[in-house]
Amino acid sequence: KSYCWLPLQNLKDWVAVKSDSIQPAFRKEVTRMMELAADRLRALGASVMLVNQLHQLPDGWTLPVVLAELGKDPHKPTVCFYGHVDVQPAKKEDGWKTDPYTLTEIDGNLYGRGATDNKGPVLAWINAVETFRALKLDMPVNFKFIIEGMEEAGSLGLDKVVKEKQHFFSDVDYIVISDNLWLSKMKPALTYGTRGNACFFVEVECGKKDLHSGTFGGIIHEPMTDLVALLDSLVNMSGHILIPGIYDDVATLTEEEKKLYESIEFDLEEHKTNAGVKKFLYDTKEEILLHLWHYPCVSIHGIEGAFYEPGIKTVIPAKVIGKFSIRQVPHMALATVEKQVTQYLEEVFSKRNSPNKLKVSMPMGAMPWVADINSPMYVAARTAIITVFGEEPDMIRDGSTIPIANMFQNETRKSVMMLPIGAADDGEHSQNEKISRYNYIQGTKLFAAFFLEISKLHGQLQIASNTTSVPTEEP
Repeated sequence: KSYCWLPLQNLKDWVAVKSDSIQPAFRKEVTRMMELAADRLRALGASVMLVNQLHQLPDGWTLPVVLAELGKDPHKPTVCFYGHVDVQPAKKEDGWKTDPYTLTEIDGNLYGRGATDNKGPVLAWINAVETFRALKLDMPVNFKFIIEGMEEAGSLGLDKVVKEKQHFFSDVDYIVISDNLWLSKMKPALTYGTRGNACFFVEVECGKKDLHSGTFGGIIHEPMTDLVALLDSLVNMSGHILIPGIYDDVATLTEEEKKLYESIEFDLEEHKTNAGVKKFLYDTKEEILLHLWHYPCVSIHGIEGAFYEPGIKTVIPAKVIGKFSIRQVPHMALATVEKQVTQYLEEVFSKRNSPNKLKVSMPMGAMPWVADINSPMYVAARTAIITVFGEEPDMIRDGSTIPIANMFQNETRKSVMMLPIGAADDGEHSQNEKISRYNYIQGTKLFAAFFLEISKLHGQLQIASNTTSVPTEEP
């Protein structure tokens, strides 16, 4: 208990900071949280600099990014850790059992906004580094940190920071992200891929003002009717996307990937319970995982311009905007997806012979990311997981989109790995977000074990490289 107390107190202190990056009223709290993180790294002995995120928010604020460095031994590998210390909005009246900004332990779970996303994992990494220092052990690797306070608001400007600070990453060998969850409650996992996301607006307009349905209903082409038909044309009842060519560039399913799915621990009934649904589109574990990770999907998110409040408003809206997204997978290109979607919706619309105006746009897109599970970093992480948890991890993908993984890989040309410590039921972004005491403490041990394993493996690779590069003398 005495060993656990200080890391838990640190997490309690961090959770208490309302570093909500979504709502402008909390900008000062986000800045304060960034300063707390910087101070924590300075206490480790790291050299720290705060760099503006180079993106001015609508209210005039710019938030800093923390760049920190600890150790410069040229004989050791350098591991860079990315994390964020901003959080999603949270209020007790939204359905929290406890005050979201007071870390509260119930039955071994630590409840609080940011406990698992992402303050807990950031602190677990720092705690792991600090353990070597406290025990006066030689640091097995050099450390770099990049910690931001705008991840929940889209990491605006982070790519510019990475581009402008290329020298900071020049000697980095590996980049680790711990900002996602296991697939199950108990079995650890390593994440090697995420889907991308192409977000679309489809706008239908008939005039400049809303109309009374009693006066004009039945004699005009209503925008909402057109829009509903367009949205309905995107996907069938089985979840199959109806846009021609959309599956053409999907990566071929390999036997190696199929085998990975077979060993994954995944409880269909538990997943239904977590989702609050009675039935999925598919009946087997393998089909579910394939359609979460390997294949694209369409999701319809909402309609702007339509009446949505309680009661009835008998109006025909003049303009409505449907919002949907396509989670794309390797090797789907954003430009190709945008062209396919636009052409298809224009064709569907033309067949309706509607005089209304149609506009299709893709305001935001992020590419999928996939890593090599046989790279040194993943090998080291698997060994570390076996050491700490006593079992092989699930090798998983994430059906959501984590743009920073792809951004780091493309901009720095370094190996990127996602190493989660949170469980599937942690409720990131939801009410009653938590991380278990077990995962928080074992996660700290996992990170420490990973430092040792990647140091050992990197050293072996260096020796092997030097051996093969030594020229042999001619007889």
